[in-house]
Amino acid sequence: MSMQDAISAFLGQRHNHCIGGVWTDGESATTLPVENPATEQTIASVVLGTRADVDAAVVAARRALSGPWGTLKAYQRARILLRFADLIEQRAEFLSNVETLENGMPLSLSMASTTGLMPELLRYYAGWCTKITGETIPAAPAGRETEDFLVYTQREPIGVVAAITPWNAPLNIVLMKLAPALAAGCTVVLKPAELTPMTGELLVRLGHEAGVPEGVLNLVQGLGSEVGAALAEHPDVDKISFTGSTEIGRSIVRAAAGNLKKVTLELGGKSPMVVFADASLEDAIPTAAMACFFLTGQNCMAGTRLFVHESIHDQFVAGLVGVAQALKIGDPLAPDTVLGPLISAKQRQRVLDYIALGEREGATRATPERNIDGPGHFVAPVVFTDCQPDMRVVREEIFGPVLTVQRFADGDHEALAAVVNDTIFGLSGSVWSRDISTALAFARRIDSGQVAINAHAAVSPETPFGGNRQSGWGREMGRESLDAYLKTKAVSVRL
Repeated sequence: MSMQDAISAFLGQRHNHCIGGVWTDGESATTLPVENPATEQTIASVVLGTRADVDAAVVAARRALSGPWGTLKAYQRARILLRFADLIEQRAEFLSNVETLENGMPLSLSMASTTGLMPELLRYYAGWCTKITGETIPAAPAGRETEDFLVYTQREPIGVVAAITPWNAPLNIVLMKLAPALAAGCTVVLKPAELTPMTGELLVRLGHEAGVPEGVLNLVQGLGSEVGAALAEHPDVDKISFTGSTEIGRSIVRAAAGNLKKVTLELGGKSPMVVFADASLEDAIPTAAMACFFLTGQNCMAGTRLFVHESIHDQFVAGLVGVAQALKIGDPLAPDTVLGPLISAKQRQRVLDYIALGEREGATRATPERNIDGPGHFVAPVVFTDCQPDMRVVREEIFGPVLTVQRFADGDHEALAAVVNDTIFGLSGSVWSRDISTALAFARRIDSGQVAINAHAAVSPETPFGGNRQSGWGREMGRESLDAYLKTKAVSVRL
C-alpha cells in the first residue's frame, strides 16, 4: 500500500476514544469534522467525548497504576520508551503527513520534528527511568535525638495525569507530556485539541505498539469546554499538564482547586528580541523574521516584539521586509513551502482584525499587502514599525505572522530592560550582540523562562522550557519536567 493510500485509509477510519486499551465511541455518537486548513475540506471526523467518558478513562488510569505498569522495573519502562522512539522514526513520514493535513504545518517542519526532537525526547526520558532515586538523610525526629533512625526518601509517580494539548504543534507537544509522565511511572488521560485529534490518536496507538500496558495511556477526544473541563475538575486526577492560552490556563487553575491537583501550565507569550548595534545582521535579520513567522506565527515562543538599535533600524527593517516577501506561502505538503495556513477561518479573521487594529493605532505597515489566491486560511507576514509600548498589537498575543518593531537609542540598559519586561508574559526572548559581556548582562535582565543569545527559541530535550508570570507554571523538557510528574515520600525507620 502506498503512503497516500495508507493515509487515506487511516483518515477514513472511525476516530474515537481509547479507554483501558479499548477503542470505543463511549457515551456519544456525536462527531466533529476535522478540516484541512490549507484546502478547507473535511478530511475526517472524530467522536466527541463526554464527562462519562472522562470518568471511565480516569478509572482505567487509576486501575493501571496498581496493575502491571506499577510493577514494571525502571529499566523495563525505559525499554518501552526506547521502542516508542524507534517507532516514531520508522513512521515519521506517515506521522508528518497526517500532522500537515490536519494542522497546516509545512511538511518539512513536521519531518524535522518526527526525525529529530520527538524520538530524542523519548530517548532522553528513557535515560531518566533508571535514575529516579531518593536519598538518605542524617536525621531523627525532634525529641528522640538519642535514638537511632534511618531516614530516607523515595520518588514515586504523582499518579493519574490529564494531558490537555493544543493544535499548533500537536505531535511535539503531546510527546512533551507523554515522555516524562511515562518515564516517571504515571498513567495518562490525553485530551488533544479538537482541531487536531488525529495526531494524538496516532501517538497513543504507537505507544501501545511499543508495549505501554492497557489503561496506562488513555485517549478521550472532544471539546475543551466538555472533556477538558471535566478533566480539570475531576477529583481523581492528580495532575493537569496543559499547553494553551493564558485565559484557559486561568480556568484550569480555578477548576483544579477542587482537589488541589498539581498543575503545569505552558501558556501565552509575547517574546522580545533585543538587537544591539554591533549584532551580526546576516544572522539576526533572517532569524528575527522566522522567530516571528515560524508556524505562521502560531507559536508561543514567537519573537513578536523586536527592539532594534536606532543606528541599524532602517537597514534591519528593510531586511525583514525582504525576507517576508520572499517566503513561499501555500500548499504545506510542497517541499519548498515555508509558511502554511492558519489553523481555522476564525483564527485567520482574528489575525486580520489585529492587523487592521495596528494600522488604526498608528503603527506603520512596512510590508506591502499580499493577497493569496484560492482556498485556505492564509495570511501573509506583516511587519509593523513605529510601534509604541502601549499599543495592543505590541502587548497582546496575536498568534499570527505579525511582527512589531520598536527602536532604542544608546543609554541606560536598565531603562531598556524595563520596557522589554513591560508585559504580562515571560516565556522566551533573545539578545543579539557580538559583545558577549553586553549580551550576558542584558540576558540576565530579561524576565523570561528561556533566553537565548545570538539565537532564538533554542529548544532541546535537555533544556527546560516554560514561562514566568502569566506565561505559565513549571517547565516542559529537561529534568524539571520529570520532577513535575513525581512526588517525594519520606520514610523514617526507628532501628
